[in-house]
Amino acid sequence: MVLRAADQIAYPIDDAEQVRRALSRDAGAFRTIMQTHNRRLYRIARSILRNNADAEDAVQQAYVSAFTKLASYRGEGSLKGWLSRIVVNEALGRIRQRHSTIDLTELEQRPSEAHIIHFPQSIPHDDPERTMAQRQLIHLVEQATDNLPEAFRLVFVARVIEGMSIEETSELLGIKPETVKTRLHRARQLVRDRLESEIGPILTDAFPFAGRRCERLTETVMKRLGFSTD
Repeated sequence: MVLRAADQIAYPIDDAEQVRRALSRDAGAFRTIMQTHNRRLYRIARSILRNNADAEDAVQQAYVSAFTKLASYRGEGSLKGWLSRIVVNEALGRIRQRHSTIDLTELEQRPSEAHIIHFPQSIPHDDPERTMAQRQLIHLVEQATDNLPEAFRLVFVARVIEGMSIEETSELLGIKPETVKTRLHRARQLVRDRLESEIGPILTDAFPFAGRRCERLTETVMKRLGFSTD
């Protein structure tokens, strides 16, 4: 893979140094970028694919694609947003391969056949009652999210779980801000207002992507980029 530095690009200040280092083939920069964005990208991919393994594979491929064309990143938006759009395209491409032709409008009308996926939790163990209550709420979040129609699910994950703005979600999905608002309103109705109010403080623990999973994905991508992982 050949990466070349781009001259006089106005990167956002938080991204500039990591991009510069990555373009210079600094292995640490690639690791830092992935460890910073792994959870967000995994959540986005999984909200489309609804399968742990498929989501991890999609994120891996998205990273390889992104790093291969990193010099084309012009700094017009955040690195986070740029990577997120690549992941969305990768995940939707896999859906299209499975269903020939499909778009978000069609997905909106299709019934969901979700199943419950158990994720590892990162909850303190010093309060057993609180821990159990949080686990139950997180389980409800994951189940309710998985059962949303796909078009609504991606908006819900982006806006409620990831905390992205309407503008960021609109740019990510390539839909109008008004459409984001409409789909989010419908998603919240399906998840239920009561559930939304209960889970607000612990949404950051839903669909985690850290520890071994984060490390495994990072190391796999590093190998594919030709770096030693020793």
